[in-house]
Amino acid sequence: MTNLTVNEAELSQQIEDVLVARNLRGMKTVQPALSSGYYLRAAQMLKDVKGHVLIGTGFPVVDTFETDGPVGTLALYNALESLGATPVIVCGKPMSEALAKDYRVYEIHVGPHDLREQEAADALAKYQPEAIVSIERPGQAEDGDYYNMRGESIGARAACFDSFVRQATCPTLAIGDGGNEIGMGNIYDALANLDIKASATKVDELCIADVSNWGAYGLIAFLSIWSGKDLLAEINSLEILKYLSELGSVDGVTRENELTEDGLNVSEGESVLREVRALIGYH
Repeated sequence: MTNLTVNEAELSQQIEDVLVARNLRGMKTVQPALSSGYYLRAAQMLKDVKGHVLIGTGFPVVDTFETDGPVGTLALYNALESLGATPVIVCGKPMSEALAKDYRVYEIHVGPHDLREQEAADALAKYQPEAIVSIERPGQAEDGDYYNMRGESIGARAACFDSFVRQATCPTLAIGDGGNEIGMGNIYDALANLDIKASATKVDELCIADVSNWGAYGLIAFLSIWSGKDLLAEINSLEILKYLSELGSVDGVTRENELTEDGLNVSEGESVLREVRALIGYH
């Protein structure tokens, strides 16, 4: 059982600071643009959810998907499922085909097409989600295209999850780490000094982290407290990376099939996970 004594607002601030402490892509720099408590507020959207939660992820790199996003997605998926919710991963090929054997997946079409809004409307009507989460999904820039961290257009290989959060009548939250992800429209002006073609897509609550996977740990920390279950202890990021690697994932920075997140050894993410877990009283 946790020995937590700090209040939730203070805890959220502590988690927020841990998750941007490395300032790898400027998230610590833009953090003041967000009102403190964003991890707490985002997690509250998932508290006591028993219906469907749509989790959009999958950032296209070369002809496959990167490791950042899916690791956090699978961790959150497992946590939500253990608490009685029904998570569904929303993504495009090849990730949708790779995960469909082991997870509930809703496939969205890759590349520009005229059915993006209908695709979202159909999914929302089918699942009637209680919450929508975006973890490291590319977000549309003001020109409607998608860009990677190098400023290159990836529109031909990106599927559109923006239409899901725009049409949603349920709470929407997003995690990003660089400025070009869904949700970054919330702090669009603050991103002006970063070397990024920023996303203009907004959500109800934006959470930032040095690596988007790690943001999922911030949400799961609060779900752990409220449920009385040490859900963070159940996350094995190395095993998830091995699973994704066998499915063809690549590191988003190195573009190599390796057990890393944004160019970082898995030990970095494991260290962050331990830090967050310690903040909620588990050692």
